Amino acid sequence: MGEVTGPVLGADTAWPVWRGASVFGAFTLQDDAAAPEQAVVQAVVEPVLLGFAPTQPNGRAMLVLGGGGYTALMAGREGVQVARWLTGLGYHAYVLIHRFPNSEHGPAAPLDDARQAMRLIRAGGRAEQGLGVVGLSSGGHLAACLAAEYPPEWSERSGSHPEIGTRPDLLVIGYAPISTNAVGRTIIADKPPLPPAEKQAMYDRLQPDAQLRDDPPPCFITYAGNDPVVPVENARRLHAAWERKGASAELHVFADAPHGFALDTHGLPVAVWPVLCEAWLRQVGFLD
Repeated sequence: MGEVTGPVLGADTAWPVWRGASVFGAFTLQDDAAAPEQAVVQAVVEPVLLGFAPTQPNGRAMLVLGGGGYTALMAGREGVQVARWLTGLGYHAYVLIHRFPNSEHGPAAPLDDARQAMRLIRAGGRAEQGLGVVGLSSGGHLAACLAAEYPPEWSERSGSHPEIGTRPDLLVIGYAPISTNAVGRTIIADKPPLPPAEKQAMYDRLQPDAQLRDDPPPCFITYAGNDPVVPVENARRLHAAWERKGASAELHVFADAPHGFALDTHGLPVAVWPVLCEAWLRQVGFLD
């Protein structure tokens, strides 16, 4: 897979998602001097998968999808920090630096990258007992799309291991814009299209609550009730979609919390969500 070792955002390993690409020069940061825990990716030429190894592996892995509105990527706060939390629980954690939906890559690029990342992780043999996905903000939308139907009219990019499935065994989704950015389903009246055009086209076509596949995996959902960026209606739509499929989903809505609370918002009730999530992971049998 072209895997390399070295300090790419503090990861133990890094490799390109697609054959023939390179890790080096694949993406650029807003601030090259920023610590990995605070890194922000501003442009992606080719996607990269960063691997973080646990001290005591539990046989399971997690793909981490950070947010940034599909125009940037909070690779530190919603990627590296999350990966290190997960490795502390025994998971192999993988942070995806995915391409953005724009005129260069098209509306399908983030989903194609995430699906291929799932195949690569499973092919690597470190998810024998299960592969989950943790997605925050726009990364939560992308995570939910992995449990939804892939648009049949889209031509998925061809890569290695096409025989390997991309459905997650478990999902953790936080403050994600599930479908309220789609035309006809917005909460804000007369909301203008989101630039660039490919990003709006992606949101219009990928509405995971409406396109959820049968028998979705267990899902942990956490949102802020007063989120000014992503209305809490997104959480309700996601939870309702799981209920319609007769599947298990746990929903936690914190009355007062900022958008993008991640793991480092201290002093508010929302700071306990990782503890609640760990208890849920044990309850559903995904954490020993």
